[in-house]
Amino acid sequence: MKIGILTCGHAAPEVEEKFGDYPGMFHDLLDGNGFTFEDYDVENLQFPASVHACDGWLLTGSRHGAYDDRPFIPLLETFIQQAYAEHVPMVGVCFGHQIIAQALGGHVEKFNGGWAIGLNDYNFEDLGTVKLNAWHQDQVIRLPEGAKTIASNDFCENAALVYDTRAYTVQPHPEFGGPVIGEYVRLRKGSADYPDDLMDRAAQNAVQGADNHLLGAKFAEFFKQSREAANAK
Repeated sequence: MKIGILTCGHAAPEVEEKFGDYPGMFHDLLDGNGFTFEDYDVENLQFPASVHACDGWLLTGSRHGAYDDRPFIPLLETFIQQAYAEHVPMVGVCFGHQIIAQALGGHVEKFNGGWAIGLNDYNFEDLGTVKLNAWHQDQVIRLPEGAKTIASNDFCENAALVYDTRAYTVQPHPEFGGPVIGEYVRLRKGSADYPDDLMDRAAQNAVQGADNHLLGAKFAEFFKQSREAANAK
């Protein structure tokens, strides 16, 4: 099964030098499931020729907001709508989670409660409490029709969504290990509006392990289940 990685943004150069760019992180997360991968730099307008060019699509995080005025965003929304209509399975992470919701009629905005950074607990319907790294202020505030919330915590009500067999999206970053978070904290602390206490806590928690493998397994299960459902249709 071929999975297309739609790269919606790139790791900071210092992070990429140490840990690789986002597509490689997802290759590692999904390793061992028999997938092959094709990477598309959609942030720089490299799009697949068709929603059927791959058997499933994974949309990465990004430094951009889903509501930003960027040339790739309306093109990506059209691609999402077409893939959804054609029942080609999609997985979205962080920005990917948000842009899928927005493209299908939901609403994304900056959360007035501030930032989630570093390791957080998420309550999943089928997995229980899962520890995952986060880095976001934007959130899906209103769900599109057909979306169901399957994970949340006190900070992020719609932390994971499922859209029947067509999309599975999460706000946190199961591709980020603690060292990646630690490097981003080192680079970003003292900039923008990141609270120092939140950054310090994220740095301290970066030595703890995250449950990334659980989400990697869920993504793989979703892709395979969706493909079978689509073929049976």
